[in-house]
Amino acid sequence: MKKNFKGAVLLGGLLSSAWVSASSIFEAEDIFALEYASSVKLSPNGKKVVYVRNSNNIMTDNKNKNLWLVDVKSGGQIPLFSNDNQYTQPTWSPDGKKIAFVSNETGSKQIHVHYITENKTAMVSQVQVSVSNLTWSPDGQWLAFSQKVKGKKTKLAKMPEKPKGAKWAKPVIVIDKAYYQADGSGLIKPGYNHIFVLPAEGGTARQVTSGEYHHKGALAWTKDNQNIVFSANRISDWEYKRLEGDLFSVSVNTGEITQLTSTPGKEYHPVFSENGKKLAFLSGSNELNPYRNAKLNILNWSSKKVTSITADFDRSVRSPKWISVSSLAFSYDDFGKRKIATITAKGKIKDLTDTVTGTTLGRPYISGEFDANTSGKIVFTAGSSQRPADVAMVSTRGKVKQLTSLNEDLLAHKQLGEIHEINYKSAFDGEQIQGWYITPPDFDPTKKYPLILEIHGGPHLAYGPHFTAELQRFAAKGYVVFYDNHRGSSSYGERFAMLLKYKYSSKEDFADHNSGVDAMIDLGFIDDKNLFIAGGSAGGIATAYAIGLTDRFSAAAVVKPVINWLSKVLTADSGLGQIPTQFPGMPWEHVEHYWQRSPMSLVGNVTTPTLLMTGEEDLRTPMAQTEQYYQALKLRKIDTVLVKVPGAPHGIAGKPSRMITKIEHTLAWFEKYKTKL
Repeated sequence: MKKNFKGAVLLGGLLSSAWVSASSIFEAEDIFALEYASSVKLSPNGKKVVYVRNSNNIMTDNKNKNLWLVDVKSGGQIPLFSNDNQYTQPTWSPDGKKIAFVSNETGSKQIHVHYITENKTAMVSQVQVSVSNLTWSPDGQWLAFSQKVKGKKTKLAKMPEKPKGAKWAKPVIVIDKAYYQADGSGLIKPGYNHIFVLPAEGGTARQVTSGEYHHKGALAWTKDNQNIVFSANRISDWEYKRLEGDLFSVSVNTGEITQLTSTPGKEYHPVFSENGKKLAFLSGSNELNPYRNAKLNILNWSSKKVTSITADFDRSVRSPKWISVSSLAFSYDDFGKRKIATITAKGKIKDLTDTVTGTTLGRPYISGEFDANTSGKIVFTAGSSQRPADVAMVSTRGKVKQLTSLNEDLLAHKQLGEIHEINYKSAFDGEQIQGWYITPPDFDPTKKYPLILEIHGGPHLAYGPHFTAELQRFAAKGYVVFYDNHRGSSSYGERFAMLLKYKYSSKEDFADHNSGVDAMIDLGFIDDKNLFIAGGSAGGIATAYAIGLTDRFSAAAVVKPVINWLSKVLTADSGLGQIPTQFPGMPWEHVEHYWQRSPMSLVGNVTTPTLLMTGEEDLRTPMAQTEQYYQALKLRKIDTVLVKVPGAPHGIAGKPSRMITKIEHTLAWFEKYKTKL
């Protein structure tokens, strides 16, 4: 968005063309000019789409989230709200005449309702904390949402009364919960998430759930507007039962809660068919494994009988939505791509498109979302290796129509790196591995290029042939960039994901990466004297582990890693989930195993110059992990540098300038150790 109109509605955009680089390649400052679509919502009659248009504000170093409306037939779009405020969670009223959303335009995040024909907007809430899962009742009279209700702070001792005017130290914080901190939030304030209802025309929000449990996730109203179905873990020791959760319904009039499911594991994401007779939902096993496929189920509302319709489908189902009384649309990840498919109540699946992507700008992770209803239309975020997400539509016959072109003003004038697929076998056991590589602009296969191996996080996530600002910058600077979906990656089924159980990281996934580097060298255009390695989070762990096993890389960039599992799981925010699923037992019971998985166990072998980078507020892979490795490398007199990112949590590239910082510091480090041909 490059223009700015004054008036009741502003056509968003905070960048003038002067801020867009005139260079023909992708430059660091171009990151500020990128846009993408998210939260696509289809009107009940299928004629309009409202979506969040995401752009970057170069003055505030934050994202702008505005609401735009697209005409499905013509592709024409108009701004609903486009200014410096933030607009999220758009959702259509059942009659299609109104759109509810959340905005901070009054100074705090409140629920608003926009009347389409009248072009009028009303703020309908006066809540004190953020809301989520905004959902209309079928009759359009009510809005339901989840919100945290403040709890009492734990007090252990009674302190003497402070004299008037005295200046004492801040009071202590007493913690007695097992789950007490969260990355990006810090210490968790006492309280529990509850469900509320609010008159759609405005009024007082009323809490309908109770108890010291969290009630959140997708909300589904019954057809008679009397009950709301939700997922919750209402077990007394829920903090220790992270893989459990059941479906419940709550009466909006009495607050009475009825349990609907009790299967071991988690049932979640309920969604009613239009006639209210069937409830689709997802479920996951409670087996202590690091990866579990999500299954799709249908509950007959009158009999409460449950039928699993994807029991034999070896992929994880996402976001089911009814498109008729007997069929649904859903998405799933497959071989590095996200697909939209339809499924009948008997389990017959039909793929429609594999171009769902583009809602993450940094690295080429699988991403994207869709919406569908009984209008017969399906809308989604469509991207490619060359573009972030636009709004698109796909028919049930698989015909795709793109409705927006958000980045042509920027990227149509840029020569981006081209993405190519490569498949090879791991030297460890012959396992087939899928990967991709990006060639620089003006690539000449008769020349030799330096190579960057970039390893994804997770580890149970996946890269694919998707737009990536970070790796495009590497390619623009003359590097061939290689990335793979090593064993443990998602989108290849449970067997492949489980190959990394209790082996995160190991010589096995290192062999997957190393074999990929060999396969790239065999292509004939890689300079084997200029090999570099980088990765963040699980990729940072794998990078640190790799340089303890080999000296073939000229330099490494280890970003937000785990270096010592013995200390990490007892200091990070994820120990309650990681210890039972990713390890065979407690750290003090399996010291040798935890140490074997830790890159610190191999630090005595490292000779590779290493850049370390972590956010100072990271609670997922705390800064102390990085500092341990930095100190160890310095004690061994290995060339190393530590880059601390002030204020950053684990999502180190969450702000545009931080993404640029990560990219440019990595490039500078590699350039320092790159040898000339």
